[in-house]
Amino acid sequence: MLVSSPSSPLPETSSPAPLAATIDLFLADIGPRAFRFAEAGLRHREDALDAVQDAMMKMLAYREHPAAEWSPLFWSILRRRIIDMQRRAGFRLRWLLPTGDRGEESPVDWAPDHGAGPAQAHDQREAYARLVQALRALPNRQREAFTLRVLEELDVADTARAMGCSEGSVKTHLSRARDALQRQLEEFR
Repeated sequence: MLVSSPSSPLPETSSPAPLAATIDLFLADIGPRAFRFAEAGLRHREDALDAVQDAMMKMLAYREHPAAEWSPLFWSILRRRIIDMQRRAGFRLRWLLPTGDRGEESPVDWAPDHGAGPAQAHDQREAYARLVQALRALPNRQREAFTLRVLEELDVADTARAMGCSEGSVKTHLSRARDALQRQLEEFR
């Protein structure tokens, strides 16, 4: 399963999505959001695609589990994969690569929203880029808590299970993330 770039520049908030009927539908639905999550944590497009694809492949082994367990399980698998890749990146000799090959400052290549006009599409891409930049500035645990609770709309218990911590820790990380994001994003108004 290959993951393509997300086509919607801003996440929509709505009621929790109904459970997918099959693992394939679940993975197709979660793919773009998972890519954005991984890309924010890894800061490199190709690494993010690899992490999501690896998580999806591992998730196939859990197809017999109840559909209600798929979301926290997937996010837990993806989170662990991202952490592994971050650790390995620390051992790479990235400083030997030419500046253009590092991928740390490369722009995000999002497909435009075809339903919006050029000005609105530009504003949405700009707002999303600011959000991604603000999320990247957060410590890993705060970014994970915010993404899983707010953007993915997982409940506290599922978020705690995905992050491998207590529910109280999730609430603390989320509160700190919201405070930091509010301070960072107020500068852009």
